[in-house]
Amino acid sequence: MSDRPVVTRIAPSPTGAMHIGTARTALFNWLYARHTGGKYLLRVEDTDRERSTAESVKVIFDGLGWLGLGADEEPVFQAARAERHALAVEAMLARGGAYRDYMTPEELEAERTLARAEGRVVRSAWRDRTPNDAPDRPFVVRLKAPVTGETVIDDQVKGKVTFQNKDLDDLILLRTDGTPTYNLAVVVDDHEMGITHVIRGDDHLNNAARQTLIYQGLGWDAPIWAHLPMIHGPDGAKLSKRHGAQAVGEFADMGYLPEALRNYLAKLGWGHGDDEIFSDEQAIAWFDIKDVVGAPARLDWDKLNHLNNHYIRQAEVDRLTALVADIHQRRDWRLRDGDLAVLARTIPLVRDGAKTLLDLADATVFALKARPLAMPEKALALLTEETRSRLSRLRERLAAAESWEVPSLETLNRGFAESEGVGLGKFGPALRAALSGGAPAPDLAGAMVALGKAESLGRLDDALSQGV
Repeated sequence: MSDRPVVTRIAPSPTGAMHIGTARTALFNWLYARHTGGKYLLRVEDTDRERSTAESVKVIFDGLGWLGLGADEEPVFQAARAERHALAVEAMLARGGAYRDYMTPEELEAERTLARAEGRVVRSAWRDRTPNDAPDRPFVVRLKAPVTGETVIDDQVKGKVTFQNKDLDDLILLRTDGTPTYNLAVVVDDHEMGITHVIRGDDHLNNAARQTLIYQGLGWDAPIWAHLPMIHGPDGAKLSKRHGAQAVGEFADMGYLPEALRNYLAKLGWGHGDDEIFSDEQAIAWFDIKDVVGAPARLDWDKLNHLNNHYIRQAEVDRLTALVADIHQRRDWRLRDGDLAVLARTIPLVRDGAKTLLDLADATVFALKARPLAMPEKALALLTEETRSRLSRLRERLAAAESWEVPSLETLNRGFAESEGVGLGKFGPALRAALSGGAPAPDLAGAMVALGKAESLGRLDDALSQGV
């Protein structure tokens, strides 16, 4: 197996939202495939026909697409492969690695009761009978598991994990209606997809032992196993709704960038020295599945917000403009002609303090407001006769300004304050309220640059006319 090119896979079930743990599993599979020059595949495990829906499949595709973790080949749908699963079972029966079990429900319940009393797993009497004894009634097909010895999983994350074969039951491979069970389908699909490394959550560690026995029953080589620890909440408890977002779509809706989430998820259980911020290219170069730690990782919102802020500050303004515009539209804010240009001017001035895209959208609201702005009562109270007179004089200087850039406007404002013999605090708050209408806004010069000269002067005029 180790001599073959690496092929990894992500195999989610389309039965609901795409969990953040599934996203990290996808990332680690993607990173390892890229690191080794191998392939990263997607299998949709849609055998639960009642719960698997087209909408849930779309959630998987959308989530992986948003994260930038699309597969290298067309996805495989497990439900479409039932015939292949059944053929594999026929091969196992021929090899003696499986048997038909004709126990009735009543007989099965009696065996379960006896097994519990004797402290052992269920063993059907049919495992040692010949097909000639078969009655004419429904049957399941079971794995003929060894009853002595050990099954050892040489796990890349957990190390060697040993299972006593006497504790592993003859699990069902095909149900009475001929449909395959999970463990059988996974083994057949992984083998026929050429999967060399199964990287998944450690809730599947027990399945690895059972699946290893199925591989043996089919005469196939088992893949290399790597079982990832769970993601816990900040308090160390299993991640749940009380900890906040759990699904990939929720993180997108909360304003996180996919590159920030990739960087953050890579740090949950793996790392490269003290590096906190790294590119996809660096992660690919550094990542090795053997370096994943076995202890559960904890979700840390402060670290995620720090990373997201970094990537917001690094992102192209045009991209952020489109993302912020989409947020405003989802909030039923009607964007007018020219508002995209306003956003593109405003975003560079306010993004340093934004932890999320929602924060960034909030910080741009002041620039999108339509004139005349409604001045809050508190802001109107700042417009005393003295302040109005001073702002009128400042307006004259602003109207005459030849440069409308942050440095020149800062110089103009300071120079005006000195000429008036006062500090900026004597008129700055009133000017800020006139420009923003009480909404959060950057410093005075930044707000004026975001608005543009004509809009800034117009808002100042509107404010000076209010309450007169």
